[in-house]
Amino acid sequence: MVSIGTAADLEAETLTNKNVVDLVMAGLGDEAVIAKVRASTATYNLATNDLIILKKSGVSGSVIAAMIEADARGGVPSRAALSADSADPLVPHPSGLYMLADWLPQPKMVRLDPTISNQSKTGGLLGYAFTGGIASLSIKTVIPNVTAPIKASRSRPTFYFYFDEANRAPSQPPAGSVWLSGAASAVSSPNEFTLVSFEIKKDRRETRVGSMNLAGAKSGVMDKDRIAFVYEQIAPGVFKVSPKADLPAGEYGFLYAIGGGTGPGMWSRGTGASRIFDFSIQH
Repeated sequence: MVSIGTAADLEAETLTNKNVVDLVMAGLGDEAVIAKVRASTATYNLATNDLIILKKSGVSGSVIAAMIEADARGGVPSRAALSADSADPLVPHPSGLYMLADWLPQPKMVRLDPTISNQSKTGGLLGYAFTGGIASLSIKTVIPNVTAPIKASRSRPTFYFYFDEANRAPSQPPAGSVWLSGAASAVSSPNEFTLVSFEIKKDRRETRVGSMNLAGAKSGVMDKDRIAFVYEQIAPGVFKVSPKADLPAGEYGFLYAIGGGTGPGMWSRGTGASRIFDFSIQH
């Protein structure tokens, strides 16, 4: 009779060097062994001599690398190593932008999902036309709905940015990034974001991202429309961010451009697609 282990039994198994060698000797391919290494708790011996013994026992370099990465996580399975809502910023989180909801009875991290805006509209067109271009024409980016799904009950909430570096082991090559910006380059610092406020319209929110008059065109968020914030790096790829001053009740977002527009002149610089991590301040 074949004994079938329960899920609890499987979770309780702790891999050792010998277990890995046994899996390799049993003929399992590297893909299966690496999956097992990543999904299991482990206690490995990985001194130089141990690595040499593993290699001589037929363990491939890819499997050994997976063991080293698992050991660097403290032997915790990779699926359990990341927390989506732990209030401790030093606990690994999936890449993304989080708000610390420390006003709750049990504080937790709340992830802000980005909104992609590829809509631009003009403001002040009548004045621009009547004055022959002396008055400025505003270019605005638009996102749907009148309010953000994530609400903050503090005037100066704390945010944490987890970039790809935070979750990539030294031996792991760069992969596809959730932080891609223009030209497929990856964002890696809060300094590449702009904190802005949004004006609420009938069924949408808008913020100015450019202007144009006789003196020329300006693309990007104007200095006077930027909300100052401070940040500090607390771990590789992890940054703590907070506004410099209290924010009034309203709609806000961290914005960065992920591609230009398709029109001529200023329309192709900074007024195209933007990724916006939006939130509301409620008192």
